[in-house]
Amino acid sequence: MKEMELIGVRIELPSNAPIVLLRETDGEGRLLPIFIGGAEAQAIALAMEEVETPRPMTHDLFKNVLDDLGVRIERIVVTELRDRTFYAELELKGSNGARRISSRPSDAVALAVRTGAPIFADESVLQAAGHTVEPDEPEGEEPPAEEVLDQFREFLDQVTPEDFNG
Repeated sequence: MKEMELIGVRIELPSNAPIVLLRETDGEGRLLPIFIGGAEAQAIALAMEEVETPRPMTHDLFKNVLDDLGVRIERIVVTELRDRTFYAELELKGSNGARRISSRPSDAVALAVRTGAPIFADESVLQAAGHTVEPDEPEGEEPPAEEVLDQFREFLDQVTPEDFNG
């Protein structure tokens, strides 16, 4: 398992398909793009920007239910890539012990943003769909976020969903 950080939600042009972009926190710093739905992209973006909605959105409701039940999300894990589809799990812990619940990665990330839960990806997923950005900076310095995104956009211009077929 590799810990990931949420870089953000972007729109892939020219298809206008939303993607969630995760980056490995150590090691190679690989980027993991996951194509997601528009509603999920909006849910993640709202949570990242800490926008308060007048009524709870679905992911807020789920978080509230977990909180009321005394269950916390320990972490989320992008577990596999099968037939061009990503899979994830929520690792939950409550008074009745630990549980793993299957989830779409987009829903798992939306919940992780709301709960502060760490995000992980299985090494096999990173090997199949991860992209390494070549650093232009001296050793030990991280390139600016916009430079990383520019390099990633170049990668997206050349990639198709079929490239993620594991």
